Amino acid sequence: MPIIVNLDVMMAKRKMSLNELSAKVDITLANLSILKNNHAKAVRFTTLEAICKALDCQPGDLLEYVPEEEASNSGS
Repeated sequence: MPIIVNLDVMMAKRKMSLNELSAKVDITLANLSILKNNHAKAVRFTTLEAICKALDCQPGDLLEYVPEEEASNSGS
C-alpha cells in the first residue's frame, strides 16, 4: 500500500506507549495496533485529529506516501 503510517516512529519520539496513546485517544488497542502496523484501510479525520493532538504532531508526521514501485523495489 502506498500510504505508510509512521505512528510507531512518533510514539517513540514522544516516549508514549500504545496503552497510553489508546487511553488519550479513546480508541481500542486492537484498532490502534491495526493502524500502527499499516493494516488499516482507512482512518477517520476525528481519529487522526485525536492522535495528532495526543502526540503533538501534524498529519504529515504520521502519514507518508511511497509510490508502489519504490515500495516493491525496497523489499527486494
